[in-house]
Amino acid sequence: MSHYPDRLKITWDKMMSLGRLNPNDKFSMSYLAANISQEVNGVSWLHGIVSQKMFAPLWNGYFPEENHVGYVTNGVHYQTWTSKTWQKLYETTFGDGFMSDMSNPKYWEKINNVDDADIWDIRKLQRTRLINYVKNRVRENWIRSYESPSNMVTVLEKLDEKVLTIGFARRFATYKRGDLLFRNPERLAAILNNPKMPVQILFAGKAHPNDGAGQDLIKRIVEFSKRPEFLGKILFIEDYDIGLAKKLVQGVDIWMNTPTRPLEASGTSGMKAVMNGALHFSVLDGWWVEGYREGAGWALPQERVYENQDFQNELDTQTIYNMLENEIVPMFYDCSDDGIPHRWVKCIKKSIAEIVPMFTTKRMIDDYKDRFYGKLYKRSTELAENDYAKVFEIVNWKEKAARAWNFIEVLKIDFHTTEFENPQDAYGEIALNLNRLSPNDIGIEAIAVSKKQDGSIVIDEKMNFKLKECNGKIAVFRIEGAPHKTGIYNYAIRAYAKNDLLPYKQDSKLIMWI
Repeated sequence: MSHYPDRLKITWDKMMSLGRLNPNDKFSMSYLAANISQEVNGVSWLHGIVSQKMFAPLWNGYFPEENHVGYVTNGVHYQTWTSKTWQKLYETTFGDGFMSDMSNPKYWEKINNVDDADIWDIRKLQRTRLINYVKNRVRENWIRSYESPSNMVTVLEKLDEKVLTIGFARRFATYKRGDLLFRNPERLAAILNNPKMPVQILFAGKAHPNDGAGQDLIKRIVEFSKRPEFLGKILFIEDYDIGLAKKLVQGVDIWMNTPTRPLEASGTSGMKAVMNGALHFSVLDGWWVEGYREGAGWALPQERVYENQDFQNELDTQTIYNMLENEIVPMFYDCSDDGIPHRWVKCIKKSIAEIVPMFTTKRMIDDYKDRFYGKLYKRSTELAENDYAKVFEIVNWKEKAARAWNFIEVLKIDFHTTEFENPQDAYGEIALNLNRLSPNDIGIEAIAVSKKQDGSIVIDEKMNFKLKECNGKIAVFRIEGAPHKTGIYNYAIRAYAKNDLLPYKQDSKLIMWI
């Protein structure tokens, strides 16, 4: 990076400051990116909210929800991740125009016209393909690594293409809680080995080479999978890669995800699974907050019940067990005389019709274009006009405002809020000595806030002051009326450097609470 300051005509310290909050802080690539980008976005609605809070220190003086951090929820590529069998059904059923407009729910709703038998035949075919693939992979890997022949035979005999199959495959980081199901091994064994309604779970994934805790998670799952009660019912498949990932998302009946709230930024494996007729079962975190529909998958609540993570883990584990025993597994095996679990297929149809179109790459790219790319293209074009005249205008204004900001003087604050029968007659005025600035260089607003039960502060209303009069350097700003909702508010007055050429008001970072 040493050549950048010369090319940008700034000092090394100036460049380093773009990645720090304070001079002695560790350099942050995230802060650098936010400081040199006009737009910032999270990769799901919830991640956008979390990101607003994470990056709030960069825009000191503003509440997190005021920041310009937006979001575009991730999507997945239909042609890459959807099995050829499903693609053929979709394209035949949905008709002309689907491939160029696949985020349009009207196409996906046509899945409801497909016969339940056709849906179930595809699900059985995909599960059979997966189990056969896994058996071959297990045979090759275990022979190569000299695993116990008797264990291998048992696993190959017990893996069954007719059994409810749950998939859990991803990067193994501790927050994803890959071992959550093993907190009560006896109860889990009873669920998996139910003679009338058996279940099998396929695990796969990798941990970062430097993530010892993630590697320990994998080791623990492998150890459980080799216990007699779990042999052939729980399997960790080695050498996770794209080929294995495709087989899993295309073949499992349920895709499970159990992250610690709210640490899942988005997650995309579940999107790939529902595109293939699997049903998603996850904590309401990441993309599933937006995707979950009752009757089209299952969810653990978004809100934490316990601050103590171990207590929360125990609650989530027991909730998963209860849902599997009382709802999910019985529904899968509740077949009519025709051998089809119609309630299960109904959930698949609802998932495909109402969830899948929201999480295609087409929808994601459209969102980026509408929310960011179009805006940025327009602005960059405008800034380039007349040999970047507006750029020089912005730079000169920022330098002027920065030099003058600390010389602003508050001369008088006069609020009249209680002596009027009509609250809308209330008013307030503030007189400032602007010194070297003009009235157009400053914005003033009253912020009315209230405190929630959890102690957090929320903005109820923002009201802008208008210039009443200006005599030389002395400007008087006035606000009239009252907040639209009745009640008792805390309020404060905030002044900020304002220029219509800025993309958003935080861009100047000059702010003063009065």
